[in-house]
Amino acid sequence: MSRKRRAKKPLAPLSSPGAPTPLLDTIDSPADLKKLTREQLPLLAQELRNEIVRIAAPGGLHLASSLGATDLIVALHYVLNSPRDRIIFDVGHQAYAHKFLTGRRAQMGTVKKEGGLSGFTKVSESPHDAVTVGHASTSLASALGMATARDALGQDYRVAAVIGDGALTGGMALAALNTIGDSGRKMLIVLNDNEMSISENVGAMSQFMRTLQVQKWFQEGEGASKKALSALSKPLSDLMSRAKSSTRHFFDPASINPFAAMGVRYVGPVDGHNIAELVYLIERLGELDGPTILHVVTRKGKGLTYAEEDPIKWHGPSRFDPQTGQSIAAGLPPGDSVPRQSWSAAFGDAVTELSRQDPRVYVITPAMREGSGLVGYSRAHPNRYLDVGIAEDVAVTAAAGMALQGLKPVVAIYSTFLQRAYDQVLHDVAIENLGVVFAVDRGGVVGADGATHNGVFDLSFMRSIPNVRIGLPRTALELRGMLKEALRIGGPVAIRYPRGETTPAPEGTWPELRWGTWERLCACAPGGVTILAGGKALEYAEAAIRDLPGVGLVNARFVKPLDTAMLRELAEGSRALVTAEDNTVVGGFGSAVLEQLSAWGLKTPVRVLGIPDQFQEHASVERVHARSGIDAPAIRTVLAELGVDVPLGV
Repeated sequence: MSRKRRAKKPLAPLSSPGAPTPLLDTIDSPADLKKLTREQLPLLAQELRNEIVRIAAPGGLHLASSLGATDLIVALHYVLNSPRDRIIFDVGHQAYAHKFLTGRRAQMGTVKKEGGLSGFTKVSESPHDAVTVGHASTSLASALGMATARDALGQDYRVAAVIGDGALTGGMALAALNTIGDSGRKMLIVLNDNEMSISENVGAMSQFMRTLQVQKWFQEGEGASKKALSALSKPLSDLMSRAKSSTRHFFDPASINPFAAMGVRYVGPVDGHNIAELVYLIERLGELDGPTILHVVTRKGKGLTYAEEDPIKWHGPSRFDPQTGQSIAAGLPPGDSVPRQSWSAAFGDAVTELSRQDPRVYVITPAMREGSGLVGYSRAHPNRYLDVGIAEDVAVTAAAGMALQGLKPVVAIYSTFLQRAYDQVLHDVAIENLGVVFAVDRGGVVGADGATHNGVFDLSFMRSIPNVRIGLPRTALELRGMLKEALRIGGPVAIRYPRGETTPAPEGTWPELRWGTWERLCACAPGGVTILAGGKALEYAEAAIRDLPGVGLVNARFVKPLDTAMLRELAEGSRALVTAEDNTVVGGFGSAVLEQLSAWGLKTPVRVLGIPDQFQEHASVERVHARSGIDAPAIRTVLAELGVDVPLGV
């Protein structure tokens, strides 16, 4: 669903970039925060926002969401006693103010840098981080578990979950909410309603929340909840009276409150930037038993005009000038004039063009329109585009339904989020060999977002499912060929490409590819060593052998099925094989090669290079690949160990 935007205003400079932070300077922990007066809290929040903009200006950090949640975080820490009380942030990318207030200010310049702080909350980083998280819609289940543990152990602390209206579109969040209501356990659920996740929110629940401008609503208090609220002081009673007559409604005109129907008390909506009101409510609601939803309305990008006006752009901006908001282009490396485009854009261009040729093509995304390069497609083919919100399982099973009825669905999804729909791929798509194409974006290491977002497991878990075919395009041109062929042959197909850039392919160009065939790039000398690699690892392999004639190199662009004819020829003609992949070494491409050689009874030595069997912490993509041993220097080292004459110092 589209949402009208206000006319853009001229970019406004940050009110006080680099301004002194006298209040923040006094805070090393939430205990220090409580020494401030309530009147000082808005000033502290502004100092925090200035600091968040300052650390985000070099690029790569989550900005708009953190600015929008700052006032709420100040209020939560002012009332609750972290780390005894548990504050759980859904996704965690909006929690920069939380990190500033919990003893990590001196390290905030290291967020997402190697050896520095995570861009999300992380249990091993601080006792104030209740959960390690990076995916959406998990906070309510975590809160339920913590509240259950508290009650089972006879302990006494508060549990608060902060979840955005975007994350509430996820089935996991709604299922947890239903169980929370049934359990009756005491907890605070702060619904941070900013009308945005990364892309615009979609679905019935978000539609209810976005219709506040036009409809009147009321809340009929029920049973003990109504009595408990009426027994509180007059200000809260007045708030509830205002809420009943508020024009912001989140349920249908039949007067059924979906939260109340689940057994969860509802309070709100309230201004999420009014810290005094938030503090008062969080204090008072702590006196009530059972679960309560506090519905707060915030604005992503709060405090920066340009971020408020375009929160999608400023969700995770590249480098910008904090005084003006102007982006600072990175530019091409010296001497590099080759045009580039993102892999996501290359996919978006290809599927948009294919959809003009075939009216049965239908694209589905789980709330990642911008990230998956689908803005153009959604505008060109609005009637053949479905955004299911943060519900990857729904995306895949909806695609299965489409395939059963004659459409050709393409699911555009990040590798890390495809993990959340494994059962649907297996059960709903693969068993009946349905024609669903998975455009798997961000395959491989993604870098700064770290362990929660690295897409290094998809080759392994997709390869384990019968009927699934897997391709790794080397270029945007090869991507186009694979996509067209996947739609032609039918069945479940995964086309996996990395984060980063590629050379644009000419419009209208569709190379012919036969699925399951590899490409020999460099011939192997008799009895020499051959490297089999695909995707990003292939780039490293090409660089590694530039001065090594006689080393064979194969674009192993199909992981399933393997090109068994070429593999047997190579295994019998080489003294050793090296496989390289941007995927875990457990169950990936190298494993597939070893399995096939074993089936043939061949004993050709194979060195398997890939991501080690451990979670990779955040760093640049290049650094993670280097420490994982799949970059060009690492490949050269392996070749030397296999007897290749590798010049030193090159």
